[in-house]
Amino acid sequence: MKSDTSYLLNADPAAIDQLYSQYQADKESVDFGWRKFFEGYDLGAGKYESGAAISEDALKEIHVMNLIQGYRQRGHLFSRTNPLRQRRSYSPSLDLVNFGLSQADLETTFQAGVEVGLGPAKLKDIVQLLETTYCGSVGCEFSYIRDPKRREWLQTRFEKTRNVPELTTDEKRHFLKKINQATVFENFLHKKYIGQKRFSLEGLEVLVPALDAVIQYGAGLGVEEFVMGMAHRGRLNVLANIFNKTYAQIFSEFEGKVFQGGDFDDFEGDVKYHLGYSVNVDTASGKKVHLRLADNPSHLEAVNPVVKGLVRAKLDHKYQGDVDKICPILIHGDSAVAGQGIVYEVVQMSGLESYYVGGTIHMVTNNQIGFTTSYLEARTSTYCTDVAKVTLCPVLHVNADDVEAVVHAVKLAMAYRLEFNSDVFIDLLGYRKYGHNEGDEPRFTQPDLYKLIDKHPNPREIYKAQLMQRGDIDADLAKEMEAEFQNMLQAKFQEAKGEFQPAPSEIPNTWEGYRHAAAKDMQSETPGTQVSEARIQHLVQKITALPADQLPIKKVQKLFEDRAAQWNSNQFDWAMGELLAYASLLEEKHPVRITGQDVERGTFSHRHAVVKSEDSASRYCPLNHISEDQARFSIYNSLLSEYAVLGYEYGYSTATPQGLTIWEAQFGDFSNGAQIIIDQFIASAEAKWGKFSGLTLLLPHGYEGQGPEHSSARLERYLQLCAGSNMQVMNCTTPANLFHALRRQLKRDFTMPLVIMSPKSLLRHPRCVSQLSDFSQEGFQEIIPDTAVSEKVRKVLFCSGKIYYELLAQKEEQQHSDVAIVRIEQLYPLPEWKLKEVFEQYPDAEYMWVQEEPMNQGAWLHLHRYEFPVKLQYAGRRSSASPATGYKKVHDREQQEILDKAFA
Repeated sequence: MKSDTSYLLNADPAAIDQLYSQYQADKESVDFGWRKFFEGYDLGAGKYESGAAISEDALKEIHVMNLIQGYRQRGHLFSRTNPLRQRRSYSPSLDLVNFGLSQADLETTFQAGVEVGLGPAKLKDIVQLLETTYCGSVGCEFSYIRDPKRREWLQTRFEKTRNVPELTTDEKRHFLKKINQATVFENFLHKKYIGQKRFSLEGLEVLVPALDAVIQYGAGLGVEEFVMGMAHRGRLNVLANIFNKTYAQIFSEFEGKVFQGGDFDDFEGDVKYHLGYSVNVDTASGKKVHLRLADNPSHLEAVNPVVKGLVRAKLDHKYQGDVDKICPILIHGDSAVAGQGIVYEVVQMSGLESYYVGGTIHMVTNNQIGFTTSYLEARTSTYCTDVAKVTLCPVLHVNADDVEAVVHAVKLAMAYRLEFNSDVFIDLLGYRKYGHNEGDEPRFTQPDLYKLIDKHPNPREIYKAQLMQRGDIDADLAKEMEAEFQNMLQAKFQEAKGEFQPAPSEIPNTWEGYRHAAAKDMQSETPGTQVSEARIQHLVQKITALPADQLPIKKVQKLFEDRAAQWNSNQFDWAMGELLAYASLLEEKHPVRITGQDVERGTFSHRHAVVKSEDSASRYCPLNHISEDQARFSIYNSLLSEYAVLGYEYGYSTATPQGLTIWEAQFGDFSNGAQIIIDQFIASAEAKWGKFSGLTLLLPHGYEGQGPEHSSARLERYLQLCAGSNMQVMNCTTPANLFHALRRQLKRDFTMPLVIMSPKSLLRHPRCVSQLSDFSQEGFQEIIPDTAVSEKVRKVLFCSGKIYYELLAQKEEQQHSDVAIVRIEQLYPLPEWKLKEVFEQYPDAEYMWVQEEPMNQGAWLHLHRYEFPVKLQYAGRRSSASPATGYKKVHDREQQEILDKAFA
């Protein structure tokens, strides 16, 4: 095993002696730095004898080695990465005296120079190399990485190049052009659209050449697609100068014109700095690369898991798992990357099989300020990027005024990502020229900082001056470049004032053939989701079979035997209804993906989609053994996260129109932790951006006396979000209806998210079963009517979910033949045409809605949105701030009171 020995800051001869003996026995057993030291110096050309005193010269060599290690470990703290002001002071410094050295040693030649690739070298030359490499415009954090191979890879590239970029003259002119585009574009918008929000990139214009560099370099290394997520700051500039969204189209959006997604009645649109874009671009390597910028709400960092889910979907279905073909790029703000918990959740996903995408390039646009909050108030950590250390990712801090250093850093980051398929962070230290938006006055809260900013030249002027000083360009070229671009913008501005229409996109649409759902689609019978009896029999056999050499524990074997027996009894329970839906879709070549906490077994131990062998670590998934040419069934227990996991599955669903993507909450109310994804993406993405998703949510729901946190999935919140046929909300009562609901997701030419209040106690309720004919002959039933004779019915009870079985039991026990119980299985879109049939069937009856939830929760208030021809009475719990009582006896009493009122 390799030792993790580091250089000794206070050299101990006995320790050095022991380390050298260890080196002689096994060179690979000592740290890379010591190994190189012993190889170069060899403590006297191999003549050192154990136990002999170490000379003063040898100790000095060790001090120099410690100095080298000090620069590698802490040089970033003293790097010149802040373009505006001196950095904070850190102690101890890298002064020679702190390493047992002095100015008198500068002219002394040390063998330790071998360690940094110089060979025997004077101390002054070693220090100069270290200063240039680790304390220049790039600060490198990597010493905490535990894998020696990764550390050595980074260290070698840092010290070989000294972190000094080597660009050709053409490359320098190209990046001057990109920084010119970024700068002039912002200036143009500032003059033409005074007072309009655009969330300027000024102070960090270097993001444009940085993105250009990573795309161009990545394409040359074989990357075919980049998927990007970013917030609003700088988004318009990136759209224009990286994604080639036409300047005329952007100017037209400032003029209030609508182009994106507005071809259906319920389209609402979004502000221009939230919109996504897709394009194919040419690169210097001659290859075309596809770029996609994901649509994004104002909630900072919320798009991160969405981007990664989208990338994973493409890996699964387009790139056959080749992570070198597609690369996610996430652009963070400094306050957001440090303050938003979603970043930590997403970083923790990076190495998990269920969420692996082969590494992400993280770029931080570091303004050194939040809205009005200084970095000293915004975090405890030294750097905003310290979350990277959670998964041992390298971080490159770069001065955003140094264009070439930025280009060098992003190229190195791209190479590292492709070499190790791991995340890497780039911290671009710049500033924000204006306030949070262009109408905000930053000097209210940061007067000193903005005195510095007001005097500071922009990155283009700095880079132009550098190039002119070095003779890479002349003044006329720089002026011509600016004037030419300015004139082009003016022409596009005039074009936007006219009858401008953007050219149709040439990018193939993932959702080709799908349309936006209309209200009339919801008021008709659903398409056929039935599966023949012969197929059902075949599927039952496949999903209940276990290999003899991988048998699980006896309890699981018994469970599978009981499942197989359901064919003979013609009584299929909830788990079989669910599993048969998946099996039938897989056989029809529709992939199925399910994630969530403990989903493989199921929180309530009903699913057992993956079984573990009793005598080995092997796993067996029956749903992946339906047929040879079936689609893949993927089910993963997630990390203990709701926000990031649901965002990831949403992103996955947006790129998988032919697949069923499911997220299951451990308990329904745990989805509270993912409310931003539900509000900003699932419920509204189609209305805001015209984007489709067929994501399905399974949210365990039902009042069984388990207290406030394990009773309600907060049904009312989803119903409140429903409008314009944006999603479906169900509370099913039969396995067959679940079966048809899941299959229906892939059987229409339109799609929408599906939210199911899934059961707990009904999983094993003896009456919650379906017969074979319910799967093979029936379809999805939005409403399940009663069979009561209409002339005898005095009262109709509408209900949804588990309480139906309690109502049914009391009806039968007390022989209420004059009461009909009608189940509304689909609460949105509400099947009004089916309800009309009920009202016509029982014209003289009184009507009551029965629910377990408090009056201010559940579906009661949702039903008030509709006009019914009858007065609807209420039976349920009184309004409450809490979903449910914490006392079982109180719960039982309340439940009985609901039932008694229903039949009164």
